[in-house]
Amino acid sequence: MQIGELALATGASARALRHYEQAGLISSERAHNGYRVYGERAAVRVGNIRRLLAAGLTLEDVRTFLPCLDGDVTAGPPSAEALRIARERLAVLEGRIAAQSEVRDRLAAALEGAGAGLARSLAPEQAGADAAVDAAAGGRRGRAADAAAVTGAAAVRPSG
Repeated sequence: MQIGELALATGASARALRHYEQAGLISSERAHNGYRVYGERAAVRVGNIRRLLAAGLTLEDVRTFLPCLDGDVTAGPPSAEALRIARERLAVLEGRIAAQSEVRDRLAAALEGAGAGLARSLAPEQAGADAAVDAAAGGRRGRAADAAAVTGAAAVRPSG
């Protein structure tokens, strides 16, 4: 099958398939016209590669599974190496999640503080006018003002 057919059968883009081939995870032969031609088992292999990538593994990690990519990678018992790789990848993902959670919490706290300070400084009639403008803008103006206040670059600073 040609690359477009393999892409359609697996849900992978042609670009991804060329990348997998460059990484040595799949192979093709060239037809007389120069087109890539993949064997029938390529769809199974690509499906397994995509499942492993979706589980959080990298292409380099997937190389470990080369001997079993043509069958059901989930059918047999995992090897010690596969378990080691999965545990390492899980630790990396947990570290990233923790770091992103800390950033989110800091940003939420900064926005909460900026919003409270801005609300106290506005006169009630100005706050109502701002709310109407914000509602008309679909909420975009308020978020931009909050973000500017967090960075210390608020467009409007009340005097006093």
